[in-house]
Amino acid sequence: MPMDSKDKRTAKNKHFIASLEFALQGIKTVFKEERNMRTHTLMGIAAIIVGFVLRLVISEWLWLLLAIFLVLVMEIINTVFENVVDMVTDFHFHPIGKKIKDMAAGAVLLTTGFAVVVGVLLFVPKIWQILQDFL
Repeated sequence: MPMDSKDKRTAKNKHFIASLEFALQGIKTVFKEERNMRTHTLMGIAAIIVGFVLRLVISEWLWLLLAIFLVLVMEIINTVFENVVDMVTDFHFHPIGKKIKDMAAGAVLLTTGFAVVVGVLLFVPKIWQILQDFL
C-alpha cells in the first residue's frame, strides 16, 4: 500500500556521524533563522574576549562559559518551542500557543539575566581594580 506524505515515518538514527550531522544542521538553522541567536553569540564572543583581556582564572572561565552556553542552549530550546507551536497552529493565533511561546521567551530572559549577573560579578571587580591602579 503506497504511503502519502502524511504517512511517512522516520526511523531512529543509529549512526553517530549521521546524528552529529543532524545536530550541526540544527545549530546552523537556528543561526541562520534567529537574529537573537546571532546576537547572543556575538555577546558571548565579546565576553570571552574580555575574559582574556582581564585574565580570568579557571573557576571564572567555568562560570563565564556556563552562562554563555546556557543562554545559547535556551535560545535553541525557545526556537524549538516557537517552531512546534507554529507547526501545530499552522501559524494561526492560539492562546495556549501564545502562553507556550511567552514562557519559552521568559526562560531565555531569565537565563540571559543570569549571564549578565555572572558577567558583572566577574568583570566589574577586575575593571574597578584596573581603574584604581590607573588613578
